[in-house]
Amino acid sequence: MLAGKTNRCPQTKETILAAITMRNNAERSRFEILDAGAVIGQAAYVDDVGADQRIFYHTVISEEYGGQGLAGTLAAQALDETIAAGLVIVPVCPFIKKYLGKHPGYSANVVAPTPAHLEFLSAALAQRVRQ
Repeated sequence: MLAGKTNRCPQTKETILAAITMRNNAERSRFEILDAGAVIGQAAYVDDVGADQRIFYHTVISEEYGGQGLAGTLAAQALDETIAAGLVIVPVCPFIKKYLGKHPGYSANVVAPTPAHLEFLSAALAQRVRQ
């Protein structure tokens, strides 16, 4: 062993991802991905309860966790839970749109965003700011 070096096993993608968990933080209207309890990414949404729709408008993963496929893992979890809850997916977020384009199995549960969706989203987000 070289002086000043410790004998550590290198971390593999599997050991790094072992500490990764996901949850739907309904209070904050976002699905979160966490590393050892710290939020490292999110897929934010607004529910249109009257229409049984969930509008996804923003997905982000912390830069230092990029390139590991975590955004796709988060998207899959968020979309699967949305469908399980009986809600239709409205993809305003570019990442969610792209993900859905690569995974056509979700298509029966997706509606394209309309101006009405964008108005609803804008009003809902403005309401959150006022609270």
